[in-house]
Amino acid sequence: MLRLALKMLFGDRAKYGMLVCGLSFCALLMSQQTSVFCGLLLWTTATVRNIRVPIWVADSKVEQANEVVSMREIEVQRVRSVPGVQWAVPLFWGIQQARLPDGTFQAIQLTGLDGASLVGRPAIMRSGRIEDLRLPNAVIVDQVAISKFAKRGIQLKIGTVFEINDKEARVVGICETQRSFLGQPYVFTTYSRALEYAPPQRKLLSFILVQPKPEQDPAALVRRISQCSGLRAFESDTFSWGTLMWYVRNTGIPISFGTVVLLGLVVGIAIAGQTFYLFVHENMRFLAALKAMGATFQVLAQMVLLQAFTVGFIGYGIGVGIAAIFGNLVLQKGEPPFYMPWQILVFTGGVILIICSLSAAVGLVKVARTEAAMVFK
Repeated sequence: MLRLALKMLFGDRAKYGMLVCGLSFCALLMSQQTSVFCGLLLWTTATVRNIRVPIWVADSKVEQANEVVSMREIEVQRVRSVPGVQWAVPLFWGIQQARLPDGTFQAIQLTGLDGASLVGRPAIMRSGRIEDLRLPNAVIVDQVAISKFAKRGIQLKIGTVFEINDKEARVVGICETQRSFLGQPYVFTTYSRALEYAPPQRKLLSFILVQPKPEQDPAALVRRISQCSGLRAFESDTFSWGTLMWYVRNTGIPISFGTVVLLGLVVGIAIAGQTFYLFVHENMRFLAALKAMGATFQVLAQMVLLQAFTVGFIGYGIGVGIAAIFGNLVLQKGEPPFYMPWQILVFTGGVILIICSLSAAVGLVKVARTEAAMVFK
């Protein structure tokens, strides 16, 4: 009987094709949009993932990684004096303007690393050496700077000179970083040189990077630093998660993407439900004949459920496959953001399962009301 159900399904190519297309579109829309949403949120934590230190210390009012409230440099010494701290170094991070050789300007994310240890250095160097940052006027740019400068006809390479706030910056290396939510290129230099590039003000310290001692529990040290210094300390994972949730609560990004996902759900239910109802209606005479020959409602229900979940499985595979192909293509270009964890696949599969269940329920209602005698009419 189940084999007969599949023959009935594949035999009506028009309805079968419409069902598969509708569910594929639904799966594609939901998986693609949620993946772009996750990728966009992942961009918000790029600074934390690029610097890679266990503990971040910021001003007590800071809530997320892209928010900078400058502190006094004496705070570094106060943090170093907290028991359990192995070392603590300053970090400058801020948006500055770079003047290109052709006279145009480009916003950059200037990152000043501790000159002695270079803690927070880029993980991947495409060319050059990180130690060359200690040379006069030296900076290291990332792959985003290469592409943005190239759009303006400027080929960045080792030895290229541009200006930051009317001060010379010479490229000594090219690195690879995680793209940020702000979309501006990262430019790395030493902390002392970053203070020279930045406009003068009383407070310029952005963050303090902390390494706990080997025997020290990071969570306990975070609480101790917050209590002793009056600042706010974060573990790296906590800082990333807090940044994600800040953007979820304070921006319209979730509503925008959620509306599209909801639209995909509604379209999937409408197309699949209506099409499957028509499919069952047109095959009702065959189901009635089976009922007249002694097939129970449970057997007919199994046939209808098999038909519904078969098109759901095929539509889910096609939709998610197209979304994965799309993601592979955009990842090569770097934008739009795309990140598809396994949770998205489970979420999309669950939604498709719900749509198929609702569609099958509509068909089962029609089957339950069918009289075996209608085959003789």
